[in-house]
Amino acid sequence: MGQTRVTGGGGDPRVTELRTAVSRLRRELAGHPGEFPDRGIAEDELAALDAMAAGGVPEIPRLRRSLLLIAGAIGSVSALASALRDVRVAVDLFGEPPRG
Repeated sequence: MGQTRVTGGGGDPRVTELRTAVSRLRRELAGHPGEFPDRGIAEDELAALDAMAAGGVPEIPRLRRSLLLIAGAIGSVSALASALRDVRVAVDLFGEPPRG
């Protein structure tokens, strides 16, 4: 209760956009040579986003929570900023969770 689910069947362009953006950020993160303390958090949350998108029924509050955790974990790594922005844009396609 209190969580909105968005049906995202295989043809939902928002799901496709999210999976593409998550895949790009995962690749760039894997190829990034530097280590930072919260890298594991970012990797785990990207895996969670991918699983939600693959399931086709992402929960908007959970999408936003994962995005915040990822941004907090890698936000200071400028080499990943563009790919992170793409994930944020893809999450925003699902809209805001209902208030109340």
